[in-house]
Amino acid sequence: MTSQGSISTQAPAVVSSAPLLSVRDLAKTYGKGENRFDALRGVSFDIHAGESLAIVGKSGSGKSTLMHLLALMDEPTSGTIALDGDDTRMLRGHRLNAIRNKTFGFVFQQFFLTSSQSVLENVILPLKIAGVPRSERKRRATGALEQLGLADKAKNKATDLSGGEKQRAVIARALVNNPRIIFADEPTGNLDSRTGQVVEDILFTLNREHGITLIIVTHDEDLAAHCDRRIAIRDGLITTPEEAAA
Repeated sequence: MTSQGSISTQAPAVVSSAPLLSVRDLAKTYGKGENRFDALRGVSFDIHAGESLAIVGKSGSGKSTLMHLLALMDEPTSGTIALDGDDTRMLRGHRLNAIRNKTFGFVFQQFFLTSSQSVLENVILPLKIAGVPRSERKRRATGALEQLGLADKAKNKATDLSGGEKQRAVIARALVNNPRIIFADEPTGNLDSRTGQVVEDILFTLNREHGITLIIVTHDEDLAAHCDRRIAIRDGLITTPEEAAA
């Protein structure tokens, strides 16, 4: 763990034999006729609890589309995604939102912090959506900021943070609902190499010591190399079957 945070440790998680996420023949198409674009053209693989997975590919390869589908932020044109063996096509409305909010945490390259609000208010947001009582929201958000070494920045406006501090605030926000999976989309893309290494260390510590499944979308080969496994996407397809194998 880096000196930037104080994440407590516990025994490393054992990767489960049953898949946490199971993807079968997943396809996503945009437009029709001559404007049709097949972003994904039938991909299949499993993701197991406690592993770290890199989804790599060039811009336009389909890797971000795949992440959005895995995170239940969009619906596939065809194919299935099972979460703990349950077909996610059955999820709708409030139930879908509740499962997504409880199960997933998100770390994006662009941060998506509300600059006019304090750091604490930004971290609290997922707890508000989940309907957590006010006193519990503040306790959990403060605890997450302490874990990421940002307790002294809680009252600061998000716009006053450095790039590395913003990304750590985003990670704190991703952690407050105790997610099983963290999706990280180019998490070090806007950071210098030193700060990016700090953020990378934090994410892999959460994976190794807290058992949080880590799914990273990146074109950074060095970052991908630190993951347990990688899936390379090109033109909407996994490039080799071996990369999809658990």
